[in-house]
Amino acid sequence: MSDLILVEEIDGVMTIRMNRPDKKNALTVEMYSALSGAIDNANANPTVGSITILGTPGSFCAGNDIADFLKMAEGGNVHASPVFDFLERIIIAEKPLVAGVDGLAIGVGTTMLLHCDYVIASDKSLFRTPFTDLGLVPEAGSSLIAPRLMGYQRAFELLVMGKPFNATQALETGIINQIVPAGRVETEALAAALEITSKPRESLKLSRNLVRGDRTDILARMREEALLFDERLKSDEAKAAFEAFLSKGKKST
Repeated sequence: MSDLILVEEIDGVMTIRMNRPDKKNALTVEMYSALSGAIDNANANPTVGSITILGTPGSFCAGNDIADFLKMAEGGNVHASPVFDFLERIIIAEKPLVAGVDGLAIGVGTTMLLHCDYVIASDKSLFRTPFTDLGLVPEAGSSLIAPRLMGYQRAFELLVMGKPFNATQALETGIINQIVPAGRVETEALAAALEITSKPRESLKLSRNLVRGDRTDILARMREEALLFDERLKSDEAKAAFEAFLSKGKKST
């Protein structure tokens, strides 16, 4: 598992890399646990001033591993799983979060960005949340944050219709802060993290908390979504969508 989530600290920046390129960094339960552990370690480490989340060239994160989700649907309450432990961690993360996105950002690959403080994406990036196509509902508090950020109509387009957003649309709607060429994503993301880390820590913390505001309502919405997500994951609609997705993958290989 250690090679699927890589963690490194350099100059006060903890870098967390999703490293499953053969599956476009689709996340398994074990990967979610590792992501949560890395954020916990960053919060507890006084030398860490910021966290940078990266994927691999061409794929930031393709969302959840569908086969893994099918297993969870058969095994119990998903809302009590490491998936939602991670979502809670990223919502209440104590250290500033920077993300560097290149290529696909699907499902949670997009919604996690709504909790980051600064996001850099390549001009080749694609953002999509196909929740309803999979018989599911939005997660990570996105049903509350996205309408606030981009207005109801654009949020409906992204979260309910599942329309893909390119990098320019993501910039216009506030999902990302900056567009750079693909080869510059990691360099620019780490530069932004270093800039944040270099600022006076207590002033940075207080200022960030003021700007982010109280997260209680976002946590409450995330948990509300999680209960619905759990119900939907076990539904006939979702199971049929997952099986169709997996069958399509087998035919294409």
